[in-house]
Order: sequence, then structure tokens, then C-alpha cells
Amino acid sequence: MGEPITFATPSFEISGAAGSPTTPRWDRVDSRELIRLARHIYFCYLSDTPSAPDPIGVVVDLDHQEGRVVFDSPVLLPEEDFVRLELIRARGARPRNRWKG
Repeated sequence: MGEPITFATPSFEISGAAGSPTTPRWDRVDSRELIRLARHIYFCYLSDTPSAPDPIGVVVDLDHQEGRVVFDSPVLLPEEDFVRLELIRARGARPRNRWKG
């Protein structure tokens, strides 16, 4: 799958910060890659901590191929995107056309 994923930890926390985006800017990201990386980070978290509480989502930095799960509304750096847990867990909303032969 390529290079190993590293988990970034925040250097500080801004309590009560407002204005954090709730969805990625789909017009400036490769949505497939963003969701793939967010799912990878989330499932690595699940495999490392099976009895831990569910996060609200994953903060992803596509440029550095890293990210972290978050439990509170995140404050993002300019190169980061927040992917909500519902989007990570969701299966394709589009029905798949299956060949019935």
C-alpha cells in the first residue's frame, strides 16, 4: 500500500475554537484519496485500540499522507481537512450495477 502512515499529534489545543469546517472543500481535494486515507487512519486506530470510544472523525493532511482521529471539533491547519465519521463508515451511496447473467 506504499509508505507507512504516520499519526500526527497536535502540538497544542485551542479550547472552544469556533469556525472549524465540518466537511472538506471538495473542490480542492481528490475526494477518493482523502476518504481512502481517512478510512485507513480510522481502521488503524480501531485495530490498535479496539475498546476505545468512537471519534467524531479524522483530520487528514493529504500532502504528507498523515492524519489523526479526533474526539472534539478540530481546529485545522490550512493543509488539513476534516472527514466526519459518518462519511468514513458510509458505503457507496450510488447503487452498483451488477451484471446478472
